Amino acid sequence: MVNSYVCFDLETTGLSPEKDEIIEIGAVKVEEGKVIDRFARFVKPDQPISPMVTSLTGISNDMVADAGPTDRTIYDFLYFCGEYPVVGHNLMFDYRFTYRYAKKYYMDFQKEGLDTLKIARKVLPDLPSKSLENLCSHYGIVNSSAHRAYHDALATARLYQTLKYYFGASEEKLFTASPLVWKQKKIQPATNRQKEYLKELAKYHKIDINSDLETLTRSEASRMIDKILFQHGRMERQHGSWPARK
Repeated sequence: MVNSYVCFDLETTGLSPEKDEIIEIGAVKVEEGKVIDRFARFVKPDQPISPMVTSLTGISNDMVADAGPTDRTIYDFLYFCGEYPVVGHNLMFDYRFTYRYAKKYYMDFQKEGLDTLKIARKVLPDLPSKSLENLCSHYGIVNSSAHRAYHDALATARLYQTLKYYFGASEEKLFTASPLVWKQKKIQPATNRQKEYLKELAKYHKIDINSDLETLTRSEASRMIDKILFQHGRMERQHGSWPARK
């Protein structure tokens, strides 16, 4: 089983590795279950961070204004990872972004890894939500600043250690790293229902997303809806003030 690894998380301007950008990288290096090093850097995107992204991540344009050169930040992060396998929650999301950035700057990010989301789906089938927030709540793991890269990475590392403690003996294969392969799926545009619902959410929460709607894929729209709902809290639908999900 994997006992030494780098657990990392990204904050991005959107959900598409091809179109969107990394704005923060956070990671912890773990050896034999103990955190021995950390990595936390902002990344300045080419395009300004939108108010919607700021409302979801808490990261503003001012916060990334003095970020170092992006190519150097990516190099430093890949050096930090070294030969360690990587761990993440919904790992392929973060891996795809990092792989694309590495390739952009003529670097390599071929890794083996483990996904705590996949592990949780296998060992906790009856838990209603397998989100990082819900899993941390389930196990009493404190995340002092959710939706910030370093703190989410640290919380994910703690979650991995907890899952391994409870299920490592009975599900050893789940805690063995495997090669990460990015297979691009056929792109399906967001449905009209998804776009209309996002417009309703944007109007209700006073966030600007209209400029992004026509380029969203179906999966991106679904994730954006889920993120907005979680970030702003689910109001009681019987009050009549919350747009019903499409």
